[in-house]
Amino acid sequence: MDVSVTVVSVSRPETTAAVTRGAARLLTALGYAPLAEVTLPNGRRADLMALGPKGELFIVEVKSSLEDFRTDQKWHEYGPYCDAFAFAVAPEFPRDILPEEPGLIVADAFGGAVLREAPIAPLAGARRKALTIAFGRLAALRAAGVQQAEL
Repeated sequence: MDVSVTVVSVSRPETTAAVTRGAARLLTALGYAPLAEVTLPNGRRADLMALGPKGELFIVEVKSSLEDFRTDQKWHEYGPYCDAFAFAVAPEFPRDILPEEPGLIVADAFGGAVLREAPIAPLAGARRKALTIAFGRLAALRAAGVQQAEL
C-alpha cells in the first residue's frame, strides 16, 4: 500500500486572516463587539478592537509568524487606547517567545481560546468617552458601506 502525504503551506496573509477571524469569533462569544483593522488616533492600526458589554475597550494584535512578531514591535503603543490588550496567534505559533504581560489568545479560522487573561488597565473617563464615540461612529459608517478605518 502506497501512502502519500501532502503538505499544505499556508501563507502569512492566510494565517493572519484565519487567526483574526477566530479571535473575532471568540470575542463575540465573550460578549464583545469587534472591529478589524482600526486605525488609532496615534496612527497605529489595531488588528482587532472590541467594545465590551460594560464599555471596556480591548485590542488584539494578531501575530502570524515568528518573523511578524520580531519585526513588528508597535504593540507597545496600543496601551493608551484600550483597557486590555492581548496577542492572538495560531496554534502552531511558538508562544514561549511572547512577552508574559499581555493576554494570549490562540485561534484558528473557526474560533479561539483565551490561554492568558489580559490584564486590565482602565482608561481615563474622558479618553474612554472619546474612543467609545469614535468606535461607534466607525462601526456605523462601516455598516453603511463607508470604508473608513480611523477612530
